[in-house]
Amino acid sequence: MREMIATRDAYGKALVALGEREPRVVVLDGDLSSSTKTGMFAKRFPDRFFNMGIAEQNLMGTAAGLAAAGKIPYASTFAIFASGRAWEQVRQSIAYAELNVKIVATHSGVTVGEDGGSHQSVEDISLMRSIPGMTVIVPADAVETEKVIMEIARHKGPMFVRLGRTKVPVVFENGCDFAIGRASTIAEGTDVAIIAAGVMTAKAVDAGAKLSAMGIHARIINMSTIKPIDEAAIVHAAEQTGALVTAEEHSIIGGLGSAVAEVVVKNCPVPVEFVGIRDTFGTSGSSEELLEYFGLTASHIMASAERAIKRKKQG
Repeated sequence: MREMIATRDAYGKALVALGEREPRVVVLDGDLSSSTKTGMFAKRFPDRFFNMGIAEQNLMGTAAGLAAAGKIPYASTFAIFASGRAWEQVRQSIAYAELNVKIVATHSGVTVGEDGGSHQSVEDISLMRSIPGMTVIVPADAVETEKVIMEIARHKGPMFVRLGRTKVPVVFENGCDFAIGRASTIAEGTDVAIIAAGVMTAKAVDAGAKLSAMGIHARIINMSTIKPIDEAAIVHAAEQTGALVTAEEHSIIGGLGSAVAEVVVKNCPVPVEFVGIRDTFGTSGSSEELLEYFGLTASHIMASAERAIKRKKQG
């Protein structure tokens, strides 16, 4: 049984460690610090923490100003607010100005749970990915989250990091070697490649193990950087396996699946199956109930892998 840790908890811990090393780091939050876990940083560095209240547009504008003054601001709120309510400020004040703001949004996707569709962001990757110059990262687990938070401080430019609310399995129990724009292969395979991100990476690992028992050898790829995406890893997987499956806790419109398909259709057309949220809003329920309801499980990934392989054989 793998250890379960929420990526937002790892974020809070990493922020404190980063604050100790880098005095330029400041943190802003939209009156949600106990939920986003930026409260850990606030307690340790009260003079470098700014509670902007329920005013997300102002939060992003202030973060832009701090970046222009030479600080490294980490701006946090729920994903639905960071990507939706403050989209114009992110575009105009941060990305258009090419400012060094790290937007770390928690409570993404349907695993927000009982808060329901109004608070379940299933469009945020698409919204952020479409902004020129924006880097988009979706860590798979707590271990990778800590690496991401440290790594993005060393890279200049606007970034969007998508974290969740609920506890998720630790995939990288022995540590991970995260690099922006580079995928990591968790398991090798030549029959089909499953490309996953975020909470779906653990589901993909489980699906791969079950497929192996059936004699199907799946390559499992953790694509934590959605933009810039690792085109070489995708093309390599397409060439070697001839069939792909993408898995994401996000709409299949504009997210990981779309990004992978754009690479495949240009470089190496092969069958691609998409595991994700169809053209619909979320709904209320527990995290696990919603993952099942929206088809975001290992079983659904397995079924998609079998369909992709069948399409491959049909030529």
